[in-house]
Amino acid sequence: MTLKGSGSDVTSSFITAAAADPNGISTAASISGAANLTIGGALASGGSVTMDSPRNVTILSAGDDSGITFTVTGTDESSAAQTEVITGVDSTTATGTKFFKTVTQIATSGSSAGNVSAGSGTSCCGVISAARCRLRGIYVVNGSGAATIVFREGSGTGTIVMQFATVAGASTNSYPDVPDDGLLFKNGGYVTFTAVTDLTAMTTFFS
Repeated sequence: MTLKGSGSDVTSSFITAAAADPNGISTAASISGAANLTIGGALASGGSVTMDSPRNVTILSAGDDSGITFTVTGTDESSAAQTEVITGVDSTTATGTKFFKTVTQIATSGSSAGNVSAGSGTSCCGVISAARCRLRGIYVVNGSGAATIVFREGSGTGTIVMQFATVAGASTNSYPDVPDDGLLFKNGGYVTFTAVTDLTAMTTFFS
């Protein structure tokens, strides 16, 4: 969510992420042959998923799916089209590494050994602005654990511009200073963190 104050060039973005949902994209079902998972979990609407914050995708297998792959299609944290191939695992969870803003399809390369479900992971990427911006301030509602949130240039895997250490204390607040003229992100600003434990919510102020 982006809000702009009247008479000011400073804009705010609100970043938050719910707990991971292991079957929020696709609920447990057995797959026969190369096919698409049904995108109909609690996070889905109209056959696709839009994440609260861009985050990774997980695949939970009830059987040994180490011989097949799952190709996730959607958009990344900058709204650009992307895919990720996740190799299945044996009776546990396979974890993707790319950040997905939306998921529109998950295709298998073959039959599953048992039920398979797909969901949202805990690795998140909050978007300050996808365009050039200058960070002016941040307000953080801490999570359950002390952690380091990372501010990056250009994407969720871009160059680190700043790091900020949160404190353990769910719903406590931190309002650190951003000195001088702020921090410039020439190709957009992004924040990477782990959902719930690293922070509950964050508001960034930028121009």
